[in-house]
Amino acid sequence: MAEYPPVSVLEASLRCCCPRCGKGKLFQGVLTVRERCLVCSLDLRVHDTGDGPAVGVILVLGAIVVSLAFWVEFHFSPPLWVHAVLWLVVTLPGAILMMRPMKAALVALQYQHRKTEMGL
Repeated sequence: MAEYPPVSVLEASLRCCCPRCGKGKLFQGVLTVRERCLVCSLDLRVHDTGDGPAVGVILVLGAIVVSLAFWVEFHFSPPLWVHAVLWLVVTLPGAILMMRPMKAALVALQYQHRKTEMGL
């Protein structure tokens, strides 16, 4: 097996790349983790991020959106339909943009700290 330089969790999460080689793409599609890295053939099927990324995104993005919704309400007093449209448009892309790095970070952390469970 080839020796790969260590990849930091921050780099792997922000670039959404393989936690072993740092070159291969981690995702196939929007949020689906690939079965194997295309560069180093790391088996990514055994990762288990569970609900961790979703919980983190819900807590962080929820606090941001609720704070902004209160601010908009108290400063502009728009009708309710404006809130419904505005926060839907902000929340959906924000959740996807936050979910990818969170999920990549948990895969990278699992690779670094649970190598035996990943079969390495």
